[in-house]
Amino acid sequence: MDKRLFFLLNMAQRKLFNHVDKVCEQELDTPVTQLAALLYIVKHEGCVQKELAKAICLNKSAITGLIARMEKNNLVERIVDAEDARAIKLYPTPSGSQKSRDLLPYIEQLNNTFNDEFSEEEIQTVLKFLNFIIQRF
Repeated sequence: MDKRLFFLLNMAQRKLFNHVDKVCEQELDTPVTQLAALLYIVKHEGCVQKELAKAICLNKSAITGLIARMEKNNLVERIVDAEDARAIKLYPTPSGSQKSRDLLPYIEQLNNTFNDEFSEEEIQTVLKFLNFIIQRF
């Protein structure tokens, strides 16, 4: 068994991301990064780009391009804040809201894949490990 933790974590993330991105493209005709952003926007309607960027770990230029592509794909709309004209708030379109609901069975299926393979105790250890990484770094 390979014990290079950082290497394995990196490879697992890449393989999982590529798999999920492929499924999202095939089944929902939308890249996984747009869907991740969409889930955040649906849950936090009226958020600003800076909040979204922080939530999904993208820099300023990447989030600008992502939002432009999502707007072009009719997933989100940008609306100027009535109280602060400098602030642009993000809202899901009806199509975007539907797409986020369509994604939920795929998320559940993926989570079930892990839950079927590992015990509850093992899942809790993995969750502790992943949350440690997210909070520490």
